[in-house]
Amino acid sequence: MKFDNQTYRLSETKKGETNLFILGGAALLLTAAGYFVDSRQFFFSYLVAWVFWVTLGLGALFFVMLNHLTGAVWGIVLRRITESIMKTLPYMAVFFIPIIFGLHDLYHWSHADAVAADPILQKKSGYLNVPFFVIRTLIYFTAWYFVARKLYKTSLEQDKKPLAEQIKTMRRTSGPGMVVFALTASFAGFDWLMSLDPHWYSTIYGLYVFSGGLLSFLAFLTVFCLYLRGKGVLQETITIEHYHDLAKLMFSFTIFWGYMAFSQYFLIWYANIPEETIFYLHRWEGSWKIFSLTLVFGHFLLPFISFLPRAPKRSFGFLKFMGIWLLLMHWIDIYWLAMPTLHHHGIHLSWMDLTAFLAVGGFFTAIMWKQFTGKALVPVKEPDLQASIEFKNN
Repeated sequence: MKFDNQTYRLSETKKGETNLFILGGAALLLTAAGYFVDSRQFFFSYLVAWVFWVTLGLGALFFVMLNHLTGAVWGIVLRRITESIMKTLPYMAVFFIPIIFGLHDLYHWSHADAVAADPILQKKSGYLNVPFFVIRTLIYFTAWYFVARKLYKTSLEQDKKPLAEQIKTMRRTSGPGMVVFALTASFAGFDWLMSLDPHWYSTIYGLYVFSGGLLSFLAFLTVFCLYLRGKGVLQETITIEHYHDLAKLMFSFTIFWGYMAFSQYFLIWYANIPEETIFYLHRWEGSWKIFSLTLVFGHFLLPFISFLPRAPKRSFGFLKFMGIWLLLMHWIDIYWLAMPTLHHHGIHLSWMDLTAFLAVGGFFTAIMWKQFTGKALVPVKEPDLQASIEFKNN
């Protein structure tokens, strides 16, 4: 690929896009073959992979709205990248279709006979039923689509004919959009993951899933920017100062994720109610203890300590390692939330975990790459673009 420093455009990008689509297609076929080997494992592996990539798109949508609401100048140079990640969300709705076919394999509450024999499920059946579950998911993606579309369309219009009103439009859209996002993202976490165990509940669960997704989005964004830098793209536009700020955000949301995780655990431990503590008991059985401790030390303690000094935040090598590490931790986190429903007594990694991850991820990154390379890589007519490029940390 070739980069034009004057127009901020890439050319000769089709090969990378094609390779990503081929990777996604090949992995999807392999994963589909796994359905005939073990259908329940297939659906659980697919759910973990799908939720992982969807939460990255949600993190991007939140980041775009947050930047518009705060008027943060430093993030302007990252806007096209974050918008491209955000724009994958409508396509991820298509990848929800296999989950519809796997509802009976995934969700205990989807069985009429199970509901009839369980008083607790009967009381929850007004919310936990198949038609309403599918309708809610469609509502979530429709809301995300319209908010993302409005922001992206206005941002592109600014490139053609910049007007002061466009900045106000993006800010006005982001205000109510943030409220809609908070509700839909929380309930999506309740529906897709928490309802795997319909007897257990946590009011903080949606925020826990969101915080992990936002942190993993920041990690993905950092790794992608460093990839572009390695190819000689936007080297003088996305500077060490921007990476420093991304590192500070990763540090902040590492603390936020840890706070959500500890708050949920502490309240359940302190109350010591059997129907609540069972969630952690299942994740302390057998080899699940390994993943539980990995999240404590790998998802929180290691990043927290590593990001404390200033120097690592300005090291490209360190940021690339920590970005990849945090993405791995997020996958382990989603796996830890979902898989004990299938494997009660210990970790049973499957080859479908990898192929499903590559399948959804291949299409996710291909769609993102197509969106990103189809336009100028930065908002070229944004009034504060030069101030963003020249941004310096205090």
